[in-house]
Amino acid sequence: MRKLPSSFYLTDNVVAAARDLLGKLLVTRVNGVVTSGRIVETEAYNGAADRASHSYNHRRTPRTEVQYAKGGKAYVYLCYGIHHLFNVTLAPEDQPLVVLVRAIEPVQGIAAMLARAGKPSPDSSLGRGPGNVTRILGIGVTHSGVSLQGDISICDDGFALPPEKIGVSPRIGVDYAGEDALLPYRFYVKGNASVSGPAKWRR
Repeated sequence: MRKLPSSFYLTDNVVAAARDLLGKLLVTRVNGVVTSGRIVETEAYNGAADRASHSYNHRRTPRTEVQYAKGGKAYVYLCYGIHHLFNVTLAPEDQPLVVLVRAIEPVQGIAAMLARAGKPSPDSSLGRGPGNVTRILGIGVTHSGVSLQGDISICDDGFALPPEKIGVSPRIGVDYAGEDALLPYRFYVKGNASVSGPAKWRR
């Protein structure tokens, strides 16, 4: 298992990166506890040109400033005051491209994941949905801006996902983005039980 190199994150093709992250391992070390999950669902956010992006029309705030830094960092924000959402930043400086990790299939540290989620036993909902991803991996807003070469990393363990297993659809929950809500920027592993939403979204 090896961490994705820094060069992986310097692409300006956010759609290809969102697809390429499927099957990789998202790994955390929090208070000495290592947990990991295989990424099975992502969404691309195409920066200033994308109405669904926090940086649409070059918007800059203290929260989103990390998006404008050199790619390869975590962008974590609080959604609805409840859920922490983990994103991967991409591209050279001043190109605010990010990929949201929407779901993982738990791999390592299941006992710690269950304790964080308050669950007695594992099931397919453990890593389903972006709020659950951060909860079971111990990721919070304090991690926003950290390098993905440290205690949070994305690794390649040699797992190869067949192209026919990759599903593509519009993103979820971005109806406010007008015609950009229809863009085919969501990628998922077909048939994987950890993919978020209704069963029809996993087909």
